[in-house]
Amino acid sequence: MRRLFRFIFVKIPLALILFSLAWVFALKYIPVVGTPLMLRRTVEFSEDKNFKTRYKWVPLEKMSPSMMKAVMASEDNLFPKHNGFAFDEVKKVYEAHILEGKKLRGCSTISQQTAKNVFTSGKATWLRKGVEAYYTFLIEKIWGKRRIMEVYLNVAEMGEGIYGIEAAARHYWNKSAAKLTVKECALLAACLPDPLDRNPTRVTRYLDKRSKAIMSLSRKLSYPDWITEIGK
Repeated sequence: MRRLFRFIFVKIPLALILFSLAWVFALKYIPVVGTPLMLRRTVEFSEDKNFKTRYKWVPLEKMSPSMMKAVMASEDNLFPKHNGFAFDEVKKVYEAHILEGKKLRGCSTISQQTAKNVFTSGKATWLRKGVEAYYTFLIEKIWGKRRIMEVYLNVAEMGEGIYGIEAAARHYWNKSAAKLTVKECALLAACLPDPLDRNPTRVTRYLDKRSKAIMSLSRKLSYPDWITEIGK
């Protein structure tokens, strides 16, 4: 009985921790070749003969810095400063929901979204949130902000079967990610919360207003050197 207890509660958890550490360390240096979400979408759209996965990894240097600024303005203003979790923002969201009756909105950081995209299927469960938090802590400590941004912009879902900035740029505008304009980057960022129902080339009143707000805020934020020096 003692051996069984040790195996279940010591050896298995230890093996899982060592595997997760090795996985995260490996992805610090090699491109992400696929994600659980990509597999999940393939299954979900298995009966759609027109469905196709579009994905191409590119290094940060081959992306428009405007896209990095746009996602920070849209998704995570404090990305360079926090440790992966925006607790103050979570507090504000829940206070607005409880005290003012406002609808709950997402407040995940770019780090959390990256962990979710790379290491989970993305389904809304408490188990997934726990796994997401664990990997958020790991990538913050092991990858650092630059690598987190690079992975995020390569694997984020940006349309039906479209993952990452390069695939999105090619699909929507027939150009490379490096040549995206400020407006195009803002439109892509505005679509990120709901990429299956929004299209950056079909600009609704909401997308126009949202993208303009993103561009306005992106001009006011401060950015780390690894963003401002790209393209110089």
